[in-house]
Amino acid sequence: MTNVAIIGTGHHVPERVVTNEELKQWMDTSDEWIRERSGISERRWVTPGTTTDDMAHAAARMAIDDAGIEASELDMIVFATINPDHFFPGNGVLLQKSLGVDTIGALDIRNQCTGFVYGVATAAAYIKSGLYRTVLVVGAELQSSSLDLSDRGRDISVLFGDGAGAAILQAVDPESGSTSDVLASSLHSQGENARELWCELPAGCLPGRITPELMAEGRHFPLMNGRAVFKHAVIRFCQAIDEVLEKAGVTRDEIKLVVPHQANLRITEAVAKRFELRPEQVFSNIQRYGNTTAASIPIALSEAVREGRLVRGDLVVLVAFGSGFTWGANLIRW
Repeated sequence: MTNVAIIGTGHHVPERVVTNEELKQWMDTSDEWIRERSGISERRWVTPGTTTDDMAHAAARMAIDDAGIEASELDMIVFATINPDHFFPGNGVLLQKSLGVDTIGALDIRNQCTGFVYGVATAAAYIKSGLYRTVLVVGAELQSSSLDLSDRGRDISVLFGDGAGAAILQAVDPESGSTSDVLASSLHSQGENARELWCELPAGCLPGRITPELMAEGRHFPLMNGRAVFKHAVIRFCQAIDEVLEKAGVTRDEIKLVVPHQANLRITEAVAKRFELRPEQVFSNIQRYGNTTAASIPIALSEAVREGRLVRGDLVVLVAFGSGFTWGANLIRW
């Protein structure tokens, strides 16, 4: 059997820092109100002209360099985002072009905040099946251009930031002595809650996909039922973690690090409390970047590696919950 190792990570965030205080120029809010409810102090937003592909390319190049490989060695790109640069084609092919690699496959994943977890599970399955040897998984989001920066949209607009993260997954022969592997994944969905966290428009089922009247109603902006999302997220985060531990026959005490989707610091704290995790066992950077949806886990993972929070042989859990509802986790032997 082939094992799967993450041999390189990378991330990119825009230089522009947007503080909670700065948001007050657009909406009735405060630093205290935002930090109390989400734990966020600032986020990064792109400057005009920057694309999702620009950020993904920077994160991917960093991961490729970290892995010590050439881009030409990639066999597949898996690209997770809810904010593609265009309605179609997806960003996977745009990244294939900007990296200058051969005509390899490019798969786009639209699982919102859970996108990177789905991407890791997909890439690992491709590699373990023998179809590919080296797969680039990217999560990238440009959300600042799609936010309702008014009192009407403040509950959700204060949460989100831009950024990208990437990881290189590669086949490893277990006889080489390496213990690295994607040990287990758990993936779920619950479409009955789709409208609790969604962006209705533009819609392919609507003639013209959008109208001025619907835009005037603000139906092209993301909407969220915060109470419902918080309640479900805490439950599903815990369930997903338990599932991958059970699949791999691993106990909670063996976990070195949990890298959760950076949705809300209060959600992360609630999950840590339920699992009796120490602060050093949970990685959080939402304070500085906000919620970067599909990019949040790979950004956090890349930072954790560079901070020395993981060494080979450690057990790390990636776990996410988001729009759909979708949720899931990966258990990885680093």
